[in-house]
Amino acid sequence: MNDAVAHSATRPVKAVDRLDVGAIEAWLDLHLEDFTGPLEILQFDGGQSNPTFLLVTPNAKYVLRKKPSGDLLPSAHAIDREYRVISALAGSEVLVPVLRGYCDDASLVGTPFYLMDYQPGRIFTDPLLAGSTPQERSAIYDSMNATLARLHSFDWRGAGLGDFGRPEQFVERQLSRWSKQYSLSRTDDVASMDHLRDWLLVHIPDDERATITHGDFRLGNLIYAEATPVVAAVLDWELATIGHPFSDLAFNCMTYHLPAGHPIAAGFIGADLAALGIPDEDAYLEAYAERSGRDPRPHWRFYMAFSLFRTAAIQQGVYARALQGNASSTIANLFGESYQVVADAGLRLTD
Repeated sequence: MNDAVAHSATRPVKAVDRLDVGAIEAWLDLHLEDFTGPLEILQFDGGQSNPTFLLVTPNAKYVLRKKPSGDLLPSAHAIDREYRVISALAGSEVLVPVLRGYCDDASLVGTPFYLMDYQPGRIFTDPLLAGSTPQERSAIYDSMNATLARLHSFDWRGAGLGDFGRPEQFVERQLSRWSKQYSLSRTDDVASMDHLRDWLLVHIPDDERATITHGDFRLGNLIYAEATPVVAAVLDWELATIGHPFSDLAFNCMTYHLPAGHPIAAGFIGADLAALGIPDEDAYLEAYAERSGRDPRPHWRFYMAFSLFRTAAIQQGVYARALQGNASSTIANLFGESYQVVADAGLRLTD
């Protein structure tokens, strides 16, 4: 499968993220019965907001995930929440990496961190799964669908996550939050964003539901087994909370409303899904409904439009920061065009 990238895509640690190897070796020796040095540390490629490192020893590999250095917003980069939700899911039908410990002593590596076993496997970055067969694509998407349905069926109260989030009026609060974020970061007048926000405000469904939501559930945050098209672990739980399951599902399905091959907002529009072996949106939703016992289709237009609005607001923020000199002009132009594409996709659902 040409699109698959090894989970071990790493590079030398950036200077700004450099860790004290001796201090980490001492911590590992104290907390892991099977630890044997010497230790080599590499950094994972990618755009994770929480720096993530591969720890290599003669006998095993581990993954260390920490907060970034510097001044942070109080609620941002909450790796303690990541560790808590992964701990709660351990041993369930929702496959997650094996945790090894949490350290809240910031003096060791500059911030708190947690450690987990390295999970071998493959990560797919192209939603069209270039290089795969139709049968493989079908199985890859079916496993993703089943994994999300299992997550939304997990007994979060029984697992001690009753205070992990505020399920009441989740959508209303999210809509208010991202409307404010967009207003603070907007750089242009984009009519589709204003119209979409106004439509959402008066079409919020009366269907309160509460499950664990991942918040960023997409193909690129799943590790698939090396030899089979089956999800082996779900990664990047930074945005997890207790919320509405259809907001999670809609984020997962945005590809059905975005153009194929787009450098930022890559989706399925323009691709022959039947020939590729990828289920169409209705088939994907039907499979989720059968597995979870929850049918998203009665209010699907709203949840998809909401997810597109939220994503456009996030991309607008990236664009605004890029214009301020925090990223290259190329990135600024890509996100500046992308958030309008995403907003337009959302607005089309309101007709």
